Amino acid sequence: MARNKPAAKKLRLIKAGKEKKPVPTWVIAKTDGHVRTNPKRRRWRQSKIKA
Repeated sequence: MARNKPAAKKLRLIKAGKEKKPVPTWVIAKTDGHVRTNPKRRRWRQSKIKA
């Protein structure tokens, strides 16, 4: 990827970086374990971002 990125693309990459965090422990506790995984979790090699 180019070193100089457009601002809009950079913002989309930042957003994707924030979204890949795991589900907080308190959410798992509050939902009695029903919500356990984050559907937006991804591996950096396996799936690419359409940014």
